[in-house]
Amino acid sequence: MTSSTTTKMSAELNLQGISKSYGTLMAVRSITAQIPAGKVSVIVGPSGCGKSTLLRIISGLDTPTEGAVAFDGEPVVGVPDGLAMVFQDYSRSLYPWMRVDANVAFPLRHLPPAERNERVRESIEAVGLKGKEKLYPWQMSGGMQQRAAIARALAFRPKLLLMDEPYASVDAQTRSDLEDLLLEIQAKLEITVLVVTHDIDESVYLADKVIVLSAPPSVVAETVEVDLPRPRDQVRTKQDPRFVELRAHVTSLLRGGSD
Repeated sequence: MTSSTTTKMSAELNLQGISKSYGTLMAVRSITAQIPAGKVSVIVGPSGCGKSTLLRIISGLDTPTEGAVAFDGEPVVGVPDGLAMVFQDYSRSLYPWMRVDANVAFPLRHLPPAERNERVRESIEAVGLKGKEKLYPWQMSGGMQQRAAIARALAFRPKLLLMDEPYASVDAQTRSDLEDLLLEIQAKLEITVLVVTHDIDESVYLADKVIVLSAPPSVVAETVEVDLPRPRDQVRTKQDPRFVELRAHVTSLLRGGSD
């Protein structure tokens, strides 16, 4: 999903007192958080805690019962300019009748052909799908499909990239590869990234900041600053005593305890 205006620089996202109720059921309660520009922030929480609900509110696809979202200094009313989103279900986010290059080009129809073609080429190369441009989604593995979905989001050159459990449906090795791909691209483009996940290791590995939600009705249990060095590495980073310490702390928060 993308909005329709080309943007070039990352921007800050602010959540102020976000609550969402469905009748008598409150999903999230008074969520306040700052998503810094040009960084990777991760929302982690137990299943059913309202992570995806919060992401829909941030993206403008849903409205809060209380509170407000501001993006790039402007209140979010509808889908904001400069937003791209990658969903968990890659099989439904790509158009099955379109080849990879056409899927990636889809949100760029407003651009002149030469610029559109260059962005498609760069994005496909960035996610490692060079030579696969003419494949249909059904001809690719799940990991390749998710790479294509990421390429489409990147081609749009968003200020803010939202990712809703983007690697939950792929195998462990592909998940690691896609995590590293995200970090590589984010470092290069310096875009603001917000990832929702239930995976504790993933949250610490990716993030500059982890926003830990409680069980529903969810509140922010704690915002954890991740001071691990970059670039990160699946082996060395996860063997770092600080990574182990941070993972244990986030785990404790999710269990409702403290260190």
